[in-house]
Amino acid sequence: MLRSFIIRALLTGWLLGSGLTQAAFAEDATEISNIGFVFYTKSYAPGTLNARWMFTTEYGGPGLATGGPVEGFAGNYHVRYFYENGEFSDEYDLVIEKTGDAYKAKWLVNGQVQAIGVGMEVENGLAIGWRRVAD
Repeated sequence: MLRSFIIRALLTGWLLGSGLTQAAFAEDATEISNIGFVFYTKSYAPGTLNARWMFTTEYGGPGLATGGPVEGFAGNYHVRYFYENGEFSDEYDLVIEKTGDAYKAKWLVNGQVQAIGVGMEVENGLAIGWRRVAD
């Protein structure tokens, strides 16, 4: 709890200190529109992660990453994402690497990186912010 409060305080201070306002956010909507977030939690099946994802404020839903390690989050997975209505969205090879307390993630199709992200472990899972590399 204290950790999340400190993170919120630091982010708020950074935003206020950088002079960003709602108007600035609206002006930079095209840059912001390439931002996504995913939250992974351990599944009951070893090497499997449950996902909740979103891209901008328009898309989101559940997902399932399989083929990963039994312990921890770092490893190689195959992940399938779905929209809230259950319709298939996307499928990737997912590589999660741990560096100190931080995590780096890459989503690939046919060996080509489609998205990159950074994240951290939180109380119930792994939280990662990401962006598409082609946009």
